[in-house]
Amino acid sequence: MQSRITIKDAKIVENMLVLQADQYENNENELQAKGQMLVDSDNLAFIYILETSEQYVYVGIPYTMWKQLDEAKIKELPVYVQVNNKQIELINVIDELSFLLDNIKDNGNYGEELERKVVELFSL
Repeated sequence: MQSRITIKDAKIVENMLVLQADQYENNENELQAKGQMLVDSDNLAFIYILETSEQYVYVGIPYTMWKQLDEAKIKELPVYVQVNNKQIELINVIDELSFLLDNIKDNGNYGEELERKVVELFSL
Protein backbone atom coordinates (compact mmCIF):
# COMPACT_ATOMS: atom_id res chain seq x y z
CA MET A 1 0.00 0.00 0.00
CA GLN A 2 1.21 3.53 -0.67
CA SER A 3 0.14 7.12 -0.26
CA ARG A 4 1.50 10.32 -1.73
CA ILE A 5 2.57 13.68 -0.36
CA THR A 6 3.11 16.61 -2.70
CA ILE A 7 5.68 19.33 -2.08
CA LYS A 8 4.13 22.79 -2.26
CA ASP A 9 7.17 24.96 -1.46
CA ALA A 10 10.96 24.72 -1.23
CA LYS A 11 13.28 27.12 0.55
CA ILE A 12 16.90 27.19 1.56
CA VAL A 13 16.98 27.97 5.27
CA GLU A 14 20.05 27.87 7.53
CA ASN A 15 22.20 25.92 5.03
CA MET A 16 19.59 23.27 4.25
CA LEU A 17 16.82 22.85 1.72
CA VAL A 18 13.41 22.46 3.35
CA LEU A 19 10.64 21.00 1.21
CA GLN A 20 7.24 21.96 2.61
CA ALA A 21 4.70 19.19 2.14
CA ASP A 22 0.94 19.41 1.82
CA GLN A 23 -1.01 18.30 4.85
CA TYR A 24 -0.45 14.62 5.70
CA GLU A 25 -3.53 12.88 7.09
CA ASN A 26 -1.75 10.08 8.96
CA ASN A 27 0.74 10.12 11.84
CA GLU A 28 3.85 11.90 10.56
CA ASN A 29 5.89 10.55 13.50
CA GLU A 30 5.87 7.09 11.88
CA LEU A 31 7.54 8.34 8.68
CA GLN A 32 11.16 7.40 8.00
CA ALA A 33 13.42 8.13 5.05
CA LYS A 34 14.10 5.11 2.84
CA GLY A 35 16.99 6.65 0.90
CA GLN A 36 15.58 5.89 -2.54
CA MET A 37 14.09 7.95 -5.37
CA LEU A 38 11.97 7.25 -8.41
CA VAL A 39 10.86 9.26 -11.42
CA ASP A 40 7.25 10.15 -12.22
CA SER A 41 7.50 11.05 -15.91
CA ASP A 42 3.75 11.62 -16.29
CA ASN A 43 3.67 14.30 -13.59
CA LEU A 44 7.19 15.68 -14.19
CA ALA A 45 8.30 14.89 -10.67
CA PHE A 46 10.96 13.12 -8.70
CA ILE A 47 9.64 10.84 -6.00
CA TYR A 48 11.44 10.34 -2.71
CA ILE A 49 10.29 7.30 -0.77
CA LEU A 50 9.38 7.53 2.89
CA GLU A 51 8.10 4.50 4.74
CA THR A 52 6.17 3.46 7.80
CA SER A 53 5.88 -0.05 9.23
CA GLU A 54 2.83 -0.56 7.00
CA GLN A 55 3.33 1.39 3.77
CA TYR A 56 5.46 3.45 1.44
CA VAL A 57 4.72 7.16 1.24
CA TYR A 58 5.80 8.84 -1.98
CA VAL A 59 6.99 12.45 -1.71
CA GLY A 60 6.40 14.09 -5.08
CA ILE A 61 8.88 16.86 -5.89
CA PRO A 62 7.42 18.63 -8.95
CA TYR A 63 9.55 20.34 -11.57
CA THR A 64 8.57 23.72 -10.12
CA MET A 65 10.87 22.90 -7.16
CA TRP A 66 13.79 21.55 -9.20
CA LYS A 67 15.79 24.81 -9.24
CA GLN A 68 15.97 24.74 -5.44
CA LEU A 69 16.86 21.05 -5.56
CA ASP A 70 19.63 21.83 -8.04
CA GLU A 71 20.97 24.56 -5.75
CA ALA A 72 21.05 22.11 -2.83
CA LYS A 73 22.87 19.62 -5.07
CA ILE A 74 25.48 22.20 -6.14
CA LYS A 75 26.02 23.49 -2.60
CA GLU A 76 25.89 19.97 -1.11
CA LEU A 77 23.17 20.98 1.32
CA PRO A 78 21.14 18.48 3.31
CA VAL A 79 17.52 18.20 2.20
CA TYR A 80 14.60 17.91 4.61
CA VAL A 81 10.89 17.51 4.13
CA GLN A 82 8.54 19.25 6.54
CA VAL A 83 5.52 16.99 7.06
CA ASN A 84 2.99 18.55 9.41
CA ASN A 85 5.05 19.14 12.57
CA LYS A 86 7.95 16.82 11.72
CA GLN A 87 11.11 17.52 9.73
CA ILE A 88 12.66 14.45 8.09
CA GLU A 89 16.10 14.42 6.51
CA LEU A 90 15.96 12.83 3.07
CA ILE A 91 19.04 10.63 3.32
CA ASN A 92 20.86 9.82 0.05
CA VAL A 93 18.66 12.30 -1.84
CA ILE A 94 21.55 14.03 -3.65
CA ASP A 95 23.24 10.74 -4.60
CA GLU A 96 19.94 9.30 -5.83
CA LEU A 97 19.14 12.50 -7.71
CA SER A 98 22.57 12.57 -9.37
CA PHE A 99 22.14 8.97 -10.49
CA LEU A 100 18.70 9.70 -11.95
CA LEU A 101 19.88 12.87 -13.69
CA ASP A 102 22.73 10.96 -15.35
CA ASN A 103 20.23 8.37 -16.58
CA ILE A 104 17.65 10.87 -17.80
CA LYS A 105 19.99 13.11 -19.81
CA ASP A 106 19.97 12.03 -23.47
CA ASN A 107 17.56 9.18 -22.66
CA GLY A 108 14.17 9.29 -24.33
CA ASN A 109 12.85 6.42 -22.21
CA TYR A 110 11.73 8.93 -19.57
CA GLY A 111 9.78 10.98 -22.09
CA GLU A 112 10.88 14.00 -24.09
CA GLU A 113 9.26 16.55 -21.80
CA LEU A 114 10.88 15.18 -18.63
CA GLU A 115 14.27 15.04 -20.32
CA ARG A 116 13.84 18.62 -21.57
CA LYS A 117 12.87 19.88 -18.09
CA VAL A 118 15.86 18.12 -16.51
CA VAL A 119 18.29 19.68 -18.98
CA GLU A 120 16.61 23.07 -18.60
CA LEU A 121 16.43 23.18 -14.79
CA PHE A 122 19.50 21.28 -13.56
CA SER A 123 23.18 22.12 -13.86
CA LEU A 124 24.40 19.03 -15.70
